[in-house]
Amino acid sequence: MAVIYILWLRELKRYSRSRAQIIASVGQPLLYLLALGFGLGPVFRQAGRGSYLQFVAPGVIGMSILFTSIFSGMGLLWDRQFGFLKETLVAPVPRLHIMIGKTLGGATVALLQGLLIVIVCLLAGFRPAHLSALPLAFSFMALIAVVFAGLGMVIGSSLQNMQGFQLIMNFLVLPIFFLSGALYPLSNLPAALAAVTRVDPLTYGIDGLRGAFIGAGHFGAATDAIVLSVVAVLFLMLGARAFSRIQI
Repeated sequence: MAVIYILWLRELKRYSRSRAQIIASVGQPLLYLLALGFGLGPVFRQAGRGSYLQFVAPGVIGMSILFTSIFSGMGLLWDRQFGFLKETLVAPVPRLHIMIGKTLGGATVALLQGLLIVIVCLLAGFRPAHLSALPLAFSFMALIAVVFAGLGMVIGSSLQNMQGFQLIMNFLVLPIFFLSGALYPLSNLPAALAAVTRVDPLTYGIDGLRGAFIGAGHFGAATDAIVLSVVAVLFLMLGARAFSRIQI
Protein backbone atom coordinates (compact mmCIF):
# COMPACT_ATOMS: atom_id res chain seq x y z
CA MET A 1 0.00 0.00 0.00
CA ALA A 2 2.95 2.33 0.62
CA VAL A 3 3.95 2.02 -3.05
CA ILE A 4 0.45 2.96 -4.16
CA TYR A 5 0.53 6.05 -1.94
CA ILE A 6 4.01 7.13 -3.10
CA LEU A 7 3.15 6.85 -6.80
CA TRP A 8 -0.18 8.59 -6.24
CA LEU A 9 1.61 11.44 -4.46
CA ARG A 10 4.23 11.64 -7.22
CA GLU A 11 1.55 12.19 -9.85
CA LEU A 12 0.05 15.00 -7.77
CA LYS A 13 3.44 16.68 -7.35
CA ARG A 14 4.11 16.41 -11.07
CA TYR A 15 0.80 18.18 -11.76
CA SER A 16 1.27 20.87 -9.11
CA ARG A 17 4.69 21.85 -10.49
CA SER A 18 3.47 22.30 -14.06
CA ARG A 19 1.71 25.66 -14.15
CA ALA A 20 1.84 25.69 -17.95
CA GLN A 21 -0.04 22.39 -18.02
CA ILE A 22 -2.72 23.76 -15.71
CA ILE A 23 -3.22 26.89 -17.82
CA ALA A 24 -3.22 24.96 -21.10
CA SER A 25 -5.70 22.40 -19.79
CA VAL A 26 -8.15 25.17 -18.91
CA GLY A 27 -7.87 26.84 -22.32
CA GLN A 28 -9.65 24.24 -24.44
CA PRO A 29 -12.66 23.69 -22.11
CA LEU A 30 -12.98 27.47 -21.77
CA LEU A 31 -13.02 27.83 -25.55
CA TYR A 32 -15.79 25.23 -25.88
CA LEU A 33 -17.74 26.78 -23.03
CA LEU A 34 -17.63 30.33 -24.34
CA ALA A 35 -17.74 29.72 -28.10
CA LEU A 36 -20.45 27.08 -27.98
CA GLY A 37 -22.23 28.05 -24.78
CA PHE A 38 -22.82 31.62 -25.88
CA GLY A 39 -22.54 31.15 -29.65
CA LEU A 40 -25.18 28.43 -29.96
CA GLY A 41 -27.23 29.69 -27.04
CA PRO A 42 -29.81 31.59 -29.15
CA VAL A 43 -30.30 28.61 -31.50
CA PHE A 44 -30.74 26.21 -28.59
CA ARG A 45 -33.19 28.58 -26.90
CA GLN A 46 -35.25 29.00 -30.07
CA ALA A 47 -35.57 25.22 -30.26
CA GLY A 48 -37.30 25.35 -26.89
CA ARG A 49 -34.52 23.66 -24.90
CA GLY A 50 -33.56 26.53 -22.61
CA SER A 51 -30.02 27.67 -21.93
CA TYR A 52 -27.32 25.93 -23.94
CA LEU A 53 -24.71 27.06 -21.41
CA GLN A 54 -26.53 25.06 -18.75
CA PHE A 55 -26.68 22.07 -21.09
CA VAL A 56 -23.10 22.10 -22.38
CA ALA A 57 -21.28 22.86 -19.09
CA PRO A 58 -21.48 19.24 -17.79
CA GLY A 59 -20.15 18.10 -21.17
CA VAL A 60 -17.21 20.48 -20.93
CA ILE A 61 -16.46 19.26 -17.40
CA GLY A 62 -16.53 15.66 -18.63
CA MET A 63 -14.30 16.57 -21.57
CA SER A 64 -11.69 18.08 -19.27
CA ILE A 65 -11.62 14.97 -17.08
CA LEU A 66 -11.45 12.72 -20.15
CA PHE A 67 -8.48 14.50 -21.68
CA THR A 68 -6.51 14.81 -18.44
CA SER A 69 -7.10 11.25 -17.23
CA ILE A 70 -6.46 9.44 -20.50
CA PHE A 71 -3.29 11.44 -21.15
CA SER A 72 -1.97 10.28 -17.79
CA GLY A 73 -0.82 7.26 -19.79
CA MET A 74 1.65 9.62 -21.45
CA GLY A 75 3.42 9.87 -18.10
CA LEU A 76 4.05 6.14 -18.24
CA LEU A 77 5.85 6.56 -21.56
CA TRP A 78 7.93 9.42 -20.13
CA ASP A 79 8.88 7.24 -17.17
CA ARG A 80 9.90 4.44 -19.53
CA GLN A 81 11.96 6.76 -21.72
CA PHE A 82 13.89 8.37 -18.85
CA GLY A 83 14.43 5.21 -16.83
CA PHE A 84 12.18 5.88 -13.85
CA LEU A 85 9.82 3.06 -14.81
CA LYS A 86 12.68 0.55 -14.89
CA GLU A 87 13.75 1.59 -11.41
CA THR A 88 10.20 1.18 -10.19
CA LEU A 89 9.61 -2.20 -11.80
CA VAL A 90 12.75 -3.78 -10.33
CA ALA A 91 11.60 -2.87 -6.82
CA PRO A 92 10.45 -5.85 -4.71
CA VAL A 93 6.78 -4.87 -4.86
CA PRO A 94 3.90 -6.32 -6.91
CA ARG A 95 3.44 -4.65 -10.28
CA LEU A 96 -0.27 -4.48 -9.56
CA HIS A 97 0.42 -2.01 -6.75
CA ILE A 98 2.51 0.13 -9.08
CA MET A 99 -0.21 0.16 -11.71
CA ILE A 100 -2.93 1.01 -9.18
CA GLY A 101 -0.85 3.85 -7.73
CA LYS A 102 -0.19 5.43 -11.11
CA THR A 103 -3.81 4.97 -12.20
CA LEU A 104 -5.20 6.53 -9.03
CA GLY A 105 -2.68 9.35 -9.34
CA GLY A 106 -3.80 10.11 -12.90
CA ALA A 107 -7.46 9.88 -11.87
CA THR A 108 -6.91 12.27 -8.94
CA VAL A 109 -5.19 14.81 -11.18
CA ALA A 110 -8.07 14.56 -13.65
CA LEU A 111 -10.58 15.02 -10.83
CA LEU A 112 -8.79 18.15 -9.62
CA GLN A 113 -8.78 19.43 -13.18
CA GLY A 114 -12.51 18.76 -13.40
CA LEU A 115 -13.13 20.71 -10.19
CA LEU A 116 -11.16 23.61 -11.65
CA ILE A 117 -13.38 23.56 -14.75
CA VAL A 118 -16.48 23.49 -12.51
CA ILE A 119 -15.28 26.77 -11.00
CA VAL A 120 -14.70 28.20 -14.48
CA CYS A 121 -18.22 27.16 -15.50
CA LEU A 122 -19.68 28.83 -12.42
CA LEU A 123 -17.83 32.04 -13.25
CA ALA A 124 -19.19 31.86 -16.82
CA GLY A 125 -22.77 31.71 -15.54
CA PHE A 126 -23.49 28.01 -15.11
CA ARG A 127 -25.77 27.29 -12.16
CA PRO A 128 -26.53 23.78 -10.79
CA ALA A 129 -30.21 23.13 -10.23
CA HIS A 130 -29.76 21.76 -6.71
CA LEU A 131 -26.73 22.10 -4.47
CA SER A 132 -27.72 18.88 -2.73
CA ALA A 133 -26.84 16.97 -5.94
CA LEU A 134 -23.22 18.16 -5.96
CA PRO A 135 -21.91 15.07 -4.08
CA LEU A 136 -23.53 12.89 -6.77
CA ALA A 137 -21.92 14.99 -9.49
CA PHE A 138 -18.56 14.66 -7.73
CA SER A 139 -19.02 10.88 -7.67
CA PHE A 140 -19.62 10.78 -11.42
CA MET A 141 -16.55 12.95 -11.99
CA ALA A 142 -14.50 10.47 -9.98
CA LEU A 143 -15.91 7.53 -11.96
CA ILE A 144 -15.08 9.21 -15.29
CA ALA A 145 -11.55 9.90 -14.05
CA VAL A 146 -10.96 6.29 -12.97
CA VAL A 147 -12.43 4.84 -16.19
CA PHE A 148 -10.24 6.85 -18.53
CA ALA A 149 -7.13 6.81 -16.35
CA GLY A 150 -7.45 3.04 -16.57
CA LEU A 151 -7.80 3.25 -20.34
CA GLY A 152 -4.78 5.54 -20.52
CA MET A 153 -2.81 3.00 -18.51
CA VAL A 154 -3.84 0.23 -20.91
CA ILE A 155 -2.63 2.27 -23.88
CA GLY A 156 0.53 3.53 -22.20
CA SER A 157 1.51 0.00 -21.12
CA SER A 158 1.02 -1.37 -24.62
CA LEU A 159 3.04 1.21 -26.57
CA GLN A 160 6.77 1.72 -26.87
CA ASN A 161 7.01 5.35 -28.01
CA MET A 162 5.11 8.61 -27.82
CA GLN A 163 4.46 8.77 -31.55
CA GLY A 164 2.20 5.75 -31.28
CA PHE A 165 0.42 7.25 -28.28
CA GLN A 166 -0.29 10.48 -30.13
CA LEU A 167 -1.67 8.55 -33.10
CA ILE A 168 -4.03 6.50 -30.95
CA MET A 169 -5.16 9.54 -29.02
CA ASN A 170 -6.12 11.39 -32.19
CA PHE A 171 -8.28 8.49 -33.33
CA LEU A 172 -9.67 7.68 -29.90
CA VAL A 173 -10.09 10.70 -27.64
CA LEU A 174 -11.93 13.03 -30.01
CA PRO A 175 -14.42 10.36 -31.18
CA ILE A 176 -15.08 9.43 -27.54
CA PHE A 177 -15.82 13.06 -26.78
CA PHE A 178 -17.89 13.99 -29.82
CA LEU A 179 -19.96 10.78 -29.71
CA SER A 180 -20.75 11.11 -26.00
CA GLY A 181 -23.61 13.59 -26.28
CA ALA A 182 -21.52 16.27 -24.58
CA LEU A 183 -22.53 18.83 -27.20
CA TYR A 184 -26.00 17.62 -28.20
CA PRO A 185 -29.02 15.93 -26.57
CA LEU A 186 -29.24 12.15 -26.66
CA SER A 187 -32.93 12.14 -27.47
CA ASN A 188 -34.27 11.83 -31.05
CA LEU A 189 -30.91 10.82 -32.53
CA PRO A 190 -30.66 8.75 -35.73
CA ALA A 191 -30.61 5.03 -34.95
CA ALA A 192 -26.97 4.54 -35.98
CA LEU A 193 -25.72 7.50 -33.91
CA ALA A 194 -27.85 6.47 -30.94
CA ALA A 195 -26.32 2.98 -31.04
CA VAL A 196 -22.77 4.39 -31.11
CA THR A 197 -23.43 6.76 -28.21
CA ARG A 198 -24.62 3.84 -26.08
CA VAL A 199 -21.28 2.08 -26.62
CA ASP A 200 -19.27 5.14 -25.60
CA PRO A 201 -18.56 5.00 -21.83
CA LEU A 202 -18.20 8.79 -21.63
CA THR A 203 -21.86 9.05 -22.65
CA TYR A 204 -22.91 7.64 -19.30
CA GLY A 205 -20.48 9.85 -17.40
CA ILE A 206 -21.73 13.05 -18.97
CA ASP A 207 -25.34 11.90 -18.69
CA GLY A 208 -24.75 11.31 -14.98
CA LEU A 209 -23.19 14.76 -14.61
CA ARG A 210 -26.03 16.37 -16.52
CA GLY A 211 -28.61 14.59 -14.40
CA ALA A 212 -26.87 15.60 -11.16
CA PHE A 213 -26.19 19.21 -12.13
CA ILE A 214 -29.36 20.21 -13.99
CA GLY A 215 -31.73 17.23 -13.63
CA ALA A 216 -31.67 16.40 -17.35
CA GLY A 217 -30.35 12.83 -17.36
CA HIS A 218 -31.28 10.48 -20.19
CA PHE A 219 -30.55 6.99 -18.84
CA GLY A 220 -30.90 7.57 -15.10
CA ALA A 221 -28.27 7.90 -12.38
CA ALA A 222 -28.34 4.21 -11.44
CA THR A 223 -27.76 3.03 -15.01
CA ASP A 224 -24.96 5.57 -15.52
CA ALA A 225 -23.21 4.55 -12.30
CA ILE A 226 -23.48 0.82 -13.00
CA VAL A 227 -22.11 1.12 -16.55
CA LEU A 228 -19.21 3.32 -15.47
CA SER A 229 -18.35 1.02 -12.57
CA VAL A 230 -18.32 -2.05 -14.82
CA VAL A 231 -16.17 -0.31 -17.43
CA ALA A 232 -13.80 0.96 -14.73
CA VAL A 233 -13.26 -2.57 -13.43
CA LEU A 234 -12.75 -3.84 -16.99
CA PHE A 235 -10.15 -1.19 -17.84
CA LEU A 236 -8.33 -1.71 -14.54
CA MET A 237 -8.13 -5.44 -15.23
CA LEU A 238 -6.86 -4.84 -18.75
CA GLY A 239 -4.41 -2.24 -17.45
CA ALA A 240 -3.06 -4.66 -14.84
CA ARG A 241 -2.59 -7.31 -17.50
CA ALA A 242 -0.84 -4.94 -19.92
CA PHE A 243 1.33 -3.49 -17.15
CA SER A 244 2.44 -6.94 -16.02
CA ARG A 245 3.76 -7.63 -19.53
CA ILE A 246 6.04 -4.60 -19.74
CA GLN A 247 9.61 -5.66 -20.51
CA ILE A 248 12.35 -3.89 -18.57
